[in-house]
Amino acid sequence: MRRLFGLVLASLVILSGLAHAQDKAADPAKVSDSLKAIFQVGSAETKQALNANTVTLISGTIGGTYVQFGADLASVLDNGNELRILPIVGRGSVQSVADILFLQGVDLGIVRADTLDYLEKKGFAKGIKKQFAYVTKLYNEEMQVIAPKQYRSLKDLAGRTISVDLPDGGTFVTALTVFERLGLNANFVYIEQRIAMEKLKTGEIDAVIVVGGKPYKSVSNFVNDGRFHLVTVDYDRPLQGDYLPARMTTKDYPNLIADGETVDTIAVPAVLAAYNWSPTTERYRKLSLFVDAFFTKFPTFQNPPFHPKWKEVSLSAPLPGWQRLPAATMWLKEHATTQGRMDDLLNPRAAAARTAPLGQPPRAQARTNAPPPQPRDPMMQQMQ
Repeated sequence: MRRLFGLVLASLVILSGLAHAQDKAADPAKVSDSLKAIFQVGSAETKQALNANTVTLISGTIGGTYVQFGADLASVLDNGNELRILPIVGRGSVQSVADILFLQGVDLGIVRADTLDYLEKKGFAKGIKKQFAYVTKLYNEEMQVIAPKQYRSLKDLAGRTISVDLPDGGTFVTALTVFERLGLNANFVYIEQRIAMEKLKTGEIDAVIVVGGKPYKSVSNFVNDGRFHLVTVDYDRPLQGDYLPARMTTKDYPNLIADGETVDTIAVPAVLAAYNWSPTTERYRKLSLFVDAFFTKFPTFQNPPFHPKWKEVSLSAPLPGWQRLPAATMWLKEHATTQGRMDDLLNPRAAAARTAPLGQPPRAQARTNAPPPQPRDPMMQQMQ
């Protein structure tokens, strides 16, 4: 009898201990704002809180650097109902410009610096830069040209069939601009990158151009059977106004660059931009909230596991021809120190990069009076 009583008592003690342990265990409902919101369905206060401090960011296509940057921003800056970053998969730089201008609910977007210049110079959008304000210049996006090894430089691809991604993106803008300035002509086709790379392998096209921050996922994942490499893009004089010299190594693309070799190319800045809202609007308030959180936590992005391109970002870097969001300018002024610019303290690598820019020094090129042939432009075709 005593033995039975002892077993019962021991069982009660164990059950009591388990119950006590469960009380101490973390309850997801107590730590998850999402669960709290679900439990409060119908609450006007919860709905208002969720919408008031959510900032949406249009990024880029799956596998691109823009998408990874959007994910990084959400990972670091999300802070419950105080601030939520909602990245949206986009279609590329051209589409992102349209989305920032017209799509309801889009607060920010990552666009390529030469896209707005292209739209203005081609007459598609007059004074479009006045409608945008930039938060910061991000990183430089390299022009990566995959082709068979018989093509050594971009000039060797004159007259060839080249894929420049879809017309919603910004790759075709950079490609067409570069070929036009160099006086080169080509048969441009607009094919999604993964499909284009398969067509390259079968010989249906001669090259694939990708403009994006290295290492770019689709380029890194390209399965090379030994026939292909990255083509050199010389930093010739006609490109020096809007582009920067850049260099890629085996470390960037071991599948396309042999050990010890380098490939010279050009790069174009990526920009974190927003519609130029009036400071008295609710949309501007949310942008100010984003700027404060982003700039304050900026050093976090420059360490693993975040994209290596964050190391190139300089918060106070100027962007000629663009106007900066006043909230960003104000933050930088308020946090400036007598020791130098804020981002130089936060990011010494970016500061050094400004004094020693990417790649090799500019090389001169003989001038020519002959007007360059005009590549086929998908946006012009739509206007006709």
